[in-house]
Amino acid sequence: MKKTTRQIVLSGLFIALGLLMPFLTAQIPTIGSRLLPMHIPILICGFVCGWRSGLLVGLVTPLLRSVLFGMPPMFPVAIAMAFELGTYGFITGLLYEKLKGGQFKIILVLILAMIAGRITWGIAMFALLNLDHGTFTLTMFVNGAWINAIPGIILQLLFIPTLLISLQRAKVLEYEQ
Repeated sequence: MKKTTRQIVLSGLFIALGLLMPFLTAQIPTIGSRLLPMHIPILICGFVCGWRSGLLVGLVTPLLRSVLFGMPPMFPVAIAMAFELGTYGFITGLLYEKLKGGQFKIILVLILAMIAGRITWGIAMFALLNLDHGTFTLTMFVNGAWINAIPGIILQLLFIPTLLISLQRAKVLEYEQ
């Protein structure tokens, strides 16, 4: 399959996963949203399809999910998430392509993307809430971006590298630079 066709098909798959995965974790009321189910396909998309597709899929998925299902609420959550997830897709794709290293490169790229995405989310939330005369404090940022996200961060750090390495070993993914 041609590279661009492959990227379009996979990008569509990652958007679909981003739309559907929150339904699975919603069945776990106490921790479901804290598993960050929409983030996983976006991060994987950046690794698999590169920074352009990762950025686009990250920007589109939360906005599309908000329009289709009403969750997350468009303002300010889905808009801030679009910036955050766009950053995830962009950073994972760009750094995975540029950095040298073996399998530990995946973990390093993942951590750097998570940090950049969460900072981007904080800036977006601050800007959006100030537009609406609301407030977004440092405590709200720390709780929203880090404390409440711990289960999702752990899941991402365990699941994504394992999946990518397995796909590379099975020669399903040929993206390793």
